[in-house]
Amino acid sequence: MNGMGRPLVIMGLILVTAGLLLSISPRLPWLGRLPGDIFIKREHFSFYFPLATCILISAILSLILWLIRR
Repeated sequence: MNGMGRPLVIMGLILVTAGLLLSISPRLPWLGRLPGDIFIKREHFSFYFPLATCILISAILSLILWLIRR
């Protein structure tokens, strides 16, 4: 049981961070509307894929995890 404490704390911190980001995301109007996000709208069909937003979030998370491992 001693080895489970640290991973649980790290997972908890990740969940808290994700919750905080979700709660402040409506205040960031540019998030999800970056150049490079794909949005197709037709008469009876709309498709949205936030490609640039996904890449930005991935880069930020990679940097944070790299700093934690260091």
